[in-house]
Amino acid sequence: MSAARTSPDRYRIFRPLWGRVAGWVVGAIAVGGSLFVGLTARGPVGSQPASRVSFVAFAVVAALLLWRVAGVYATPSARGLVVRNVIYTRHLAWPEVVAVRFSANDPWVKLDLADGSTLAVMGIQRSDGERGMAEARRLLGLVREHGEAAEPGRPG
Repeated sequence: MSAARTSPDRYRIFRPLWGRVAGWVVGAIAVGGSLFVGLTARGPVGSQPASRVSFVAFAVVAALLLWRVAGVYATPSARGLVVRNVIYTRHLAWPEVVAVRFSANDPWVKLDLADGSTLAVMGIQRSDGERGMAEARRLLGLVREHGEAAEPGRPG
């Protein structure tokens, strides 16, 4: 086996750089600002309990959403790929992946799956520039190495 195939680095987690930074920065501003206004506002509207509660509730919802946005990733292993996007987490065996796509207009990598569906891999993003492209190539190499599924209608 080549050194590249035995390197544990090839199974490192796919995480976006700028998506995480943006999520945490926007989170700090939105959550911090909403909490500040909700807890310190005075005046005819700011002193109303419903107004204060709504600012705090917005801060909680924004924190949860931005935590999920900043926490997207994909974890490869010898058995398959775990993709955590904003809403859900999906576990895939390598043979379920038919193709890896990352066209110029895609914000993140997309996987074509053997069942005919498509899955976004938000852990590899176009906003990361060449780093994102390199990560897409690394994922493609893992898919090829671990046995991508045959495309429907084509011999395996």
